[in-house]
Amino acid sequence: DIDECSFERTCDHTCINYPGSFECLCHKGYTLYGLTHCGDIDECSISNGSCDDGCLNTMGSYECVCPPGKKLHWNKKDCVEMVKCLPNAKPAPKAQLVCSKTGGIESCFLSCPSNALFVPDSENSYTLSCGVPVQQAKAQQKRNATLPSCADSLAPPIKQKARFKIKDAKCHLRPRSKEKTKDSGKQAVLDNCQVTFVNLKCDSSKKKRRGRKSPSKEVSHITTEFEVEMKSEEVSDTCNIDCVRKRMEQKLQTAIKTLRKSINKQQFYIQFSGTEYEVAQKPAKATEGHEACSTGQVLQDGKCVTCSTGTFYSGEHNQCVPCSPGTYQDTEGQLTCEPCPSNDGQGVAGARNVSECGGNRLTNTDDHFQFLGQCSPGHYSSDGFKPCRVCPLGTYQPEPGRTLCFPCGGGLVTKYEGAVSFQDCETKVHCSPGHYYNSTTHRCIRCPVGTYQPEFGQNYCITCPGNTSTDFDGSTNVTHCKNQHCGGELGDYTGYIESPNYPGDYPANVECIWNINPPPKRRILIVVPEIFLPIEDECGDVLVMRKSASPTSITTYETCQTYERPIAFTSRSRKLWIQFKSNEGNSGKGFQVPYVTYDEDYQQLIEDIVRDGRLYASENHQEILKDKKLIKALFDVLAHPQNYFKYTAQESKEMFPRSFIKLLRSKVSRFLRPYK
Repeated sequence: DIDECSFERTCDHTCINYPGSFECLCHKGYTLYGLTHCGDIDECSISNGSCDDGCLNTMGSYECVCPPGKKLHWNKKDCVEMVKCLPNAKPAPKAQLVCSKTGGIESCFLSCPSNALFVPDSENSYTLSCGVPVQQAKAQQKRNATLPSCADSLAPPIKQKARFKIKDAKCHLRPRSKEKTKDSGKQAVLDNCQVTFVNLKCDSSKKKRRGRKSPSKEVSHITTEFEVEMKSEEVSDTCNIDCVRKRMEQKLQTAIKTLRKSINKQQFYIQFSGTEYEVAQKPAKATEGHEACSTGQVLQDGKCVTCSTGTFYSGEHNQCVPCSPGTYQDTEGQLTCEPCPSNDGQGVAGARNVSECGGNRLTNTDDHFQFLGQCSPGHYSSDGFKPCRVCPLGTYQPEPGRTLCFPCGGGLVTKYEGAVSFQDCETKVHCSPGHYYNSTTHRCIRCPVGTYQPEFGQNYCITCPGNTSTDFDGSTNVTHCKNQHCGGELGDYTGYIESPNYPGDYPANVECIWNINPPPKRRILIVVPEIFLPIEDECGDVLVMRKSASPTSITTYETCQTYERPIAFTSRSRKLWIQFKSNEGNSGKGFQVPYVTYDEDYQQLIEDIVRDGRLYASENHQEILKDKKLIKALFDVLAHPQNYFKYTAQESKEMFPRSFIKLLRSKVSRFLRPYK
């Protein structure tokens, strides 16, 4: 068995070897085309990604987007009113900045109880955000409007940016050491400054000291951005909204001044899940040893592993801890869990998204997880949780936990209430694969070029993955999606050319041009392991190699049919112009043709070898010319003869059959000692 997975470029993503075969698999969000390639799935082309409103495709994923005045629901699909309070929803607790003075030194603590995000940008930099920035839609509310308690902002937020510098410190978010947390003689300087949103970026760099031998020192910069909301209850007869705004601005400026003092003394800490972290610190002493993993990661079997969703990193215990009931975490490597919307402490431990706040997982169908308390497919409710209503006639809903049902459109009705698919809509005609149903005209329309539909009775066509397209409309399978790109890598010493979409069938009406121009005093050797061009097209698909684009220039190779036996040949010209053309007729697997350039002093020897019939007579010899690993080894030595000494005699014996070595030895011996 040949292990195809050991070859370069066998699969785009994951390769699995089987006896006599292999299989390529793609990462989540990608699909296979051309047998070995992976292309991004355009989920938005599949029923608009099941989004309520807009859908935005991204590499390997997608996201639903909402119009102004609406925000995305917890299920990440539906759009809900910006100011609407869902049942049992409570306002998320705000971040708090508290500063105190002990022995003349200010220290500040930022506690982050919800909407926390930790992003390690590099070894010496990270970004932290806490809370949610106030969206423009809220700012446009009338000043006298009274909003529900879960969205009680009154006016545009007060924003303040500040940049701080810390000398001799590195941007490492580390748990605060126990001996530093003494509270004796503490005096409050700034108490309970509520912050709606804070974004903090810490960057470290080395700064050269003056003098040639002076060591460079570490300098860290912290950039912060604060947003503070004004509350309706703070407005009174004696202090109107403008007065409240001025007071808040002054309070925030005082907070930033105090914060600057605490940062200068390296006394600024952020609290997540009861653990205080130092924002930046002096580099650790050698005796303390180095930390094996960065924050948000733990050591497992000698490797640093990021804490998974449903858990958070506890700096105090240096381990990943499952989210407690009533909280969830949908992002890896975080320092806290988010409170569930209902905030009642109910649910399961280790919830990986808001949907799991409802309880245990029940089923998993086609990537749709359903949890206890969530509405089933064919049902909906105002928040996606029970009690639920059945989708009425003429509507359907394929997913759990939704707040709406999709209409069939065009006045169509469903066969029953609680429908879970468009296929439950009673269409006037039944569309076959390769077509989609148009609810306006009530006709089946052929899928346009670049799309396909494998199922009966659907109302959409799926866009081809990645940069692929189809040869014709009405395609029924992803295998009809083909990459139009002419493949290959052209190097000075070795390289290859490849038909588009190889090893899948090449597309129709394609033209590829490659130019191989070797360095001075070098010639080209080409090996065609196999080539698949259907002869039924009366030479409609052709591969030609010649000196230049001129039809009358010296031709080295030309074919328009399939050859499964390999062939090797030297170029008749120093440069090569290569063209591949296909018509709209039949298609085939095409080709992958490697080449090597060699010193022209060896021209006679190389031609003597490739023209000898014994090179192709044996099945063993033919397999050598088809084996990518062996061809790579041969080309390595041909391109750079000194590399022969990289291979031991034993390796050569194991790689090549004795008859092949004997043939080469006799040729080389005669070339080097012609008169012996």
